[in-house]
Amino acid sequence: MNLFGLMDASGSAMQAERLRAEVVAANMANAETTRTESGGPYKRQHVVFAANPTNQEFFSSLSKASQAALQLTNDTEPPGGVHVAQVFEDGAPPLKRYDPGHPDAGADGYVAYPDINPLTEMVDLMGATRAYGLNSSAVQAEKGMITSALDIARS
Repeated sequence: MNLFGLMDASGSAMQAERLRAEVVAANMANAETTRTESGGPYKRQHVVFAANPTNQEFFSSLSKASQAALQLTNDTEPPGGVHVAQVFEDGAPPLKRYDPGHPDAGADGYVAYPDINPLTEMVDLMGATRAYGLNSSAVQAEKGMITSALDIARS
């Protein structure tokens, strides 16, 4: 794998984590939304990541890489990185709170609120932020390696 392949993998992870952070922010912003366009309370969204598709089996990639390492050249670039496979709605039932004066209250006086726990959302946001930061650090380290290699080549 060349150095730019590492940058592609980190870049795709940064894009995926950015979307994850946006979905968490939307969940937190809609934690008290009792009516949406579909008529019910907001439903929590989840993000699912998947590895980027590969053209080769793992073992054939491994054997080609080991053969290339023995020849001190590597003409194949193994694919890497992730993408967002899907964003789906949580199937949890809404929370019922007694508030007969609320405009969305039912005949029994209960209002349906989204089942969103702010603590869970904050933990998800912290995870997305840290993963984004780690991938950013990996890109910066890679840029430093490329710069060092160019400096060595110049001297």
